[in-house]
Amino acid sequence: MKLKRIRLLPVCLVLMAFCSLIALSAQASDIKDRMRERLPEINALKTQGVLGETNTGYLDFTGQAQPKADLVAAENSDRRQVYEAIAKQQGVAIDVVGKRRAFQIRDRAPAGSWLQSDDGKWYQK
Repeated sequence: MKLKRIRLLPVCLVLMAFCSLIALSAQASDIKDRMRERLPEINALKTQGVLGETNTGYLDFTGQAQPKADLVAAENSDRRQVYEAIAKQQGVAIDVVGKRRAFQIRDRAPAGSWLQSDDGKWYQK
């Protein structure tokens, strides 16, 4: 009986790891879907100059008006989860991933986008 338990242990560990990967994949898919659904509203707020991209890879309001704050909070929460997963995979701090993403966003942002400089000031590209 003890021998059977020993043989089953590696099988159980592999099965648990596989199930974890499936759960992570499903979670990543859910995040991607949510972000895709929010994108039109976020882009509209960016076009209006209400939202900008920070120097840490998150969205923030460029002024005092904060319409759709819940939408922005949800987007930033999902971004944080993505950054955490990447940070864990690469063995770096989450803020490093966010700053790298901010550079990518800055490079790809269309003219007229509001961005945050390294010193925290908003500017229009």
